[in-house]
Amino acid sequence: MTPEDLLYTKTHEWVCVETDESDEKIATVGISAFALELLTDLVYIELPEVGWDVVAGEPFGVIESVKAVSDLCSPVDGEIVDVNERVSDQLETLGNDPYSSGWLVKIKISDESGLADLLDHAAYRSQCKEEQH
Repeated sequence: MTPEDLLYTKTHEWVCVETDESDEKIATVGISAFALELLTDLVYIELPEVGWDVVAGEPFGVIESVKAVSDLCSPVDGEIVDVNERVSDQLETLGNDPYSSGWLVKIKISDESGLADLLDHAAYRSQCKEEQH
């Protein structure tokens, strides 16, 4: 999966939507390389437990760097079905590979309407350029 293939939130989470074997839509969610550059030295991440219900635009976790503490916001409504525990133990995974092994959670989507609010790669890059100025 490459950054160009993903969807993005305005709060810098990336989303990859796939359909599982039971025809459920699953959103794999991570944090973008742009956001990681802004945060710089990560010191802590708090992720939810499997089974938690999440709402689009609402926090599901927290990421902390030496500079700031930021909420991690859900891009969709649904239920957390998997959590990447490895990231909690090895924060460098995020910086080394944010779009593959650095994924954070997988959400079984209960309402697909939130997907319409996500940005494609070109729109997200445009937003990032604006934020740099």
